[in-house]
Amino acid sequence: MENRIDQTLALCRDCLARVPLAPRCAHCFGPRLLYHPEIDQLSIAHLDCDAFYASVEKRDNSDLEDKPLIIGGTGQRGVVSTACYIARTYGVRSAMPMYKARQLCPDAVIMPPDMAHYRTVSHEIRQLMEHLTPLVEPLSLDEAFLDLTGTNLLHKHSPAESLAHLVQEIERNIGIRVSVGLSHNKFLAKIASDLKKPRGFALIGKAETLNFLAQQPVSLIWGVGKATRTRLNTDGITSIAQLQQMEDTALIKRYGALGLKLYHLSRGIDERQVTADAPAKSQSSETTFAQDISSYETLEAVLWQQCERLSATLKKKGLAATVVTLKLKTPRHKQISRSRTLENPTRLADTLFAVGRSLLLPETGNGMSYRLLGIGGSRLVPIDTADHPDLIEPARARRATAEITMDKLNTRFGETVIKKGRSL
Repeated sequence: MENRIDQTLALCRDCLARVPLAPRCAHCFGPRLLYHPEIDQLSIAHLDCDAFYASVEKRDNSDLEDKPLIIGGTGQRGVVSTACYIARTYGVRSAMPMYKARQLCPDAVIMPPDMAHYRTVSHEIRQLMEHLTPLVEPLSLDEAFLDLTGTNLLHKHSPAESLAHLVQEIERNIGIRVSVGLSHNKFLAKIASDLKKPRGFALIGKAETLNFLAQQPVSLIWGVGKATRTRLNTDGITSIAQLQQMEDTALIKRYGALGLKLYHLSRGIDERQVTADAPAKSQSSETTFAQDISSYETLEAVLWQQCERLSATLKKKGLAATVVTLKLKTPRHKQISRSRTLENPTRLADTLFAVGRSLLLPETGNGMSYRLLGIGGSRLVPIDTADHPDLIEPARARRATAEITMDKLNTRFGETVIKKGRSL
């Protein structure tokens, strides 16, 4: 993607000078020169911390620096949350069962995640981002979009130069390495941030967008998971170049709303804006069991605990769910999802539980056991639009009123001053 043009200045990522394009920087002799014909015009960035959880642990414990490190569940049913780049050379990947990771890398150090600590470090990184621009849209603890349009007037640097400064500041002050993608929209910026990991900085310009995407597989498109990829492959579509040759009407006819998305993204068209403090799209709570469970009564008890946790999260964030989804996973890792759309959005544990229980019951009593159970809420709306009085089911309305009253008492006198009998 780096097209050489004579007499055009590159950006040295080591000393931050603008220098003539050459194998090494004329100022510091560093090799990390960043050049692109549109380097001073692109302003939408995606910043991604490299192996974030593992990087934080290695930063805090120098004895781990040269060792393969895996962060995740340490029990029999544990799953890899992240692996350092040393462990990745053995084939260890995120979401891999921990027993398989141990087989691939028997000498790895395995640690449970310390999410509270990671959130603190993530907040420190976000504060540095917000020094550059108020338009920071976090996607998770370790990645975020930034819109630096117009910031050159404030910082007297192009977005690329400001990001290079930011990367150095994060490494120097926080001790975490990051990769950056810079482009003209969010879709391409996120793709760019993965191109040269770790500690990478890649750009995708407007002029090269179509040619760059044409060389990529359909799986590169945001939202094309295993099932969609299989469907496209069955239809003979394996590359983005093939999608670029198809009309929007044909794609929509074959794939519906997904077809229109494929048409736009295959051409690098993404009109989404970077939105600071964008509302969450969903919230969930789930548990992986130490042993498979088939008993409905046991699963129901776990479901109630998860509904309480999900309800507490929704209330804390001032949100309510319009769609409730039950998630189950079999011992062979087959995932089962069952959803229901509510006419009256809710943030109440009692209502979440009633819906979740109705979704759970048909999946039990058939000899099937499960290794994971979860409950989630999506299509989130402001809390003041939820849980209106139910004239058809007055008993449910009374339970809702009771839960709201309990919340008020617990807020005033302490979180555990009053609890439902089911919770005891």
